[in-house]
Amino acid sequence: MKVAIILGSESDREFAQSGLDVLKASGIDYEVVVHSAHRDLDGLLKYIHSAKDVNIIIAVAGMAAVLPGIVASNVEVPVIGVPREVGPFKGIDALLSMLQVPKGVPLATMGIGESGMINAAQFAIRILKMTKNAN
Repeated sequence: MKVAIILGSESDREFAQSGLDVLKASGIDYEVVVHSAHRDLDGLLKYIHSAKDVNIIIAVAGMAAVLPGIVASNVEVPVIGVPREVGPFKGIDALLSMLQVPKGVPLATMGIGESGMINAAQFAIRILKMTKNAN
């Protein structure tokens, strides 16, 4: 069982650390990659289509928050979006972008900021436990 954490930029890495700590403490295998939906769409799509051993994706994004929606619309595994508290609207724009993805694009959305990142990791762990118990 593996979780992928996709960051929109390298500057998201420090923000994501609290969630990575939760996954690590739980013994969950994870990988962290950086792919911007704006600056590296081809790389993002290539990664998500080749990540066959990933069971859940956590996508971190700020401001427009295109990343989680693009990921959710291109994979068959659960995607959890985490809005960062950045920009003039302090993450409200990212949160609204994630909440308003169109019908047919299932995207779980956590709260803004570090609490949202920790909750995303905890939610991923719960999903993995359910999946493991069902098999």
